[in-house]
Amino acid sequence: MKEVNYIKVEQPIGTFYLTSMKASTLAKIAKVERRHENPDAVQREQSSKRIKEIAEYCGDSDATFPTPIIIAVDEDANVELTDTKFRFEGNEKIGDVIDGQHRLEGLKSSNYIEKFELPVVLMFNLYPEEKAYVFSIINSKQTRVNMSLIYDLFALSSNRSPYKTCHETARALNKEVSSPFHNRLKMLGKKVEGQELASLSQGTFIKYMLELISRKPDEDTRKLKQGEELTHDEKPVLRNYFIKGDDTVLYKIMLNLFSGVRDAFPAEWKNPDEFIISKSIGFGAVIKAFPEVYKIGVENKTLTQEFFKDTFLGFREHLQKENIELTSDHFGSNEQARTKLANLIKESINPAANNG
Repeated sequence: MKEVNYIKVEQPIGTFYLTSMKASTLAKIAKVERRHENPDAVQREQSSKRIKEIAEYCGDSDATFPTPIIIAVDEDANVELTDTKFRFEGNEKIGDVIDGQHRLEGLKSSNYIEKFELPVVLMFNLYPEEKAYVFSIINSKQTRVNMSLIYDLFALSSNRSPYKTCHETARALNKEVSSPFHNRLKMLGKKVEGQELASLSQGTFIKYMLELISRKPDEDTRKLKQGEELTHDEKPVLRNYFIKGDDTVLYKIMLNLFSGVRDAFPAEWKNPDEFIISKSIGFGAVIKAFPEVYKIGVENKTLTQEFFKDTFLGFREHLQKENIELTSDHFGSNEQARTKLANLIKESINPAANNG
């Protein structure tokens, strides 16, 4: 039999045991049962996307899984608990995964499972309703971290990454007095004193700007950390600037682009309470339509503020002809609304454009 040391933990729900074991061993002895397979099971269906993300993350040189996998040990499992050790057969299932199924499946799908030892909590004598209670408490009481804070933390990294570049661009635009976003970005997701016109969070800015430089920002981050070359990709139209390290050029393009939008819609830009152009839908739509705007600029060898202003003055005229205002009455707050507005921008610069 295999054996591991444990620490006994007493809490109101009862006693459980904290230990660690090789991920490859845990993968052999833990089982995952889902509710559509067993009415007494607690697990939701697997997310193949989440498993793939975790598998890719396992290749990061700094990958870590510090929170424990929680196992409810079966009553009839072939295990033994002494005063200090937990003993078990290494090839027999001993219990259900209550929390951590995607971490475990991601590790199993990776090529790195042998590199990991995982913290494990063993819980004994749990009835199905107790398993459900533990699962629901773990998954309902967690507070989601504001994405603006997550992105802000990339500033502490010494390595380049798509996230850090977008964060630094947002921070610079928020500080620059001539910037259309001067003191108007909620840098940690919240307004501070003097930001009455702030209508866009740092997190939203970064989320959409990422679309212009990377389709796989996590993968790019890992490659850059490990000194690998990034792959070229024409779909994110500003990607080559990022690959070359031309972050100053990226900043200048974003500055010129949204300065042009502001100049074409001065009253609307100054009134985010009434108009959406400087809010998440407006910002996201401009980013979504930008590849076609950029193509025209490159063809004409100009990406100046004046070029973008003229482009969006044409968009303004198009809206007036269609009798559409940039208000929430005409546009909602979801991805469909963003696409609708982006298509209107593309129509204004190319009336024959496919709106699909």
